[in-house]
Amino acid sequence: MTILLFKRSDWIDIYNSIPLYLSNNEIRKLKSIDSNLSITEVMDIYLPLSRLIIFFIQANIKHQNIFKKFFSKKIKKVPYIISISGSVAVGKTTTAKILQILLSKYPRNNKVEIVTTDSFLYSNETLIKRGLIEKKGFPESYDMNRLIQFILDIKLGIKKVLAPVYSHFIYDIEPKTNKIIQQPNILIIEGLHLLQNKLDYSDNFYQIFISEFVDLSIYLDATEKLLKNWFISRFLKLRQKAFLYNNSYFHKYINSTEQETVFIAEDLWDRINGLNLKKNILPTRESANIILTKKENHIVNYISFKNN
Repeated sequence: MTILLFKRSDWIDIYNSIPLYLSNNEIRKLKSIDSNLSITEVMDIYLPLSRLIIFFIQANIKHQNIFKKFFSKKIKKVPYIISISGSVAVGKTTTAKILQILLSKYPRNNKVEIVTTDSFLYSNETLIKRGLIEKKGFPESYDMNRLIQFILDIKLGIKKVLAPVYSHFIYDIEPKTNKIIQQPNILIIEGLHLLQNKLDYSDNFYQIFISEFVDLSIYLDATEKLLKNWFISRFLKLRQKAFLYNNSYFHKYINSTEQETVFIAEDLWDRINGLNLKKNILPTRESANIILTKKENHIVNYISFKNN
């Protein structure tokens, strides 16, 4: 096993040695993710990372071609699966969207889809019945059988695979709504427990793990202090938007002051998200192929690679 650790400055030196660029259109797409997204951060960290991932994918394609040639058999198109895991509020969704745009560059119009494991949470109704609503986001709160079946279908090359859709606005699965995944070149799946390698819940009849189907795993890391602060900041943003709508799950906090909102967010972190981090998420970190360690403002400070 090979482990490589790069400080930010060393990683940027690698970027400077490789001719990489972003078009104006790509910059516009990146800014549409988040107007506060630093294009410098994208250029310094994620653009060279995406180029390295493309090399990994090309090697994987060569391997598949050898398999096809040896067995003289037509093999269905199988997407390359990238997992992005880490704590709540660490920036998994933003990272997935950045990589989606960057990985679409090579080759041109590369088809890249994103799925979140939030879509495979049990509905709030089911969680309440099972006494798990206070453990939403813990491994046992997911319909793991459905998630694994989804990944199996993707790996079997099925042309059209359906995924449920989760709404952070209503804080629940959207009824009668599905996302259609049609044989992308790359599938990015982001979530809390994608590196899980032990069975802590009884209803996983497959007895296998998502990590077994993933071609490349990325873990986003930060200190708990930073993660908690980012979670509180995100919750305060909800106060400016989602709290205002009657059909939002968070409308019940409409009359909370800013100080009360901070207290609610701190309580949610301490009782649920922080506990989940320490018990279930952080212990899986070292299983990742790539670890991006962040400091303040989501700036990546260290990048480590593990090649088994």
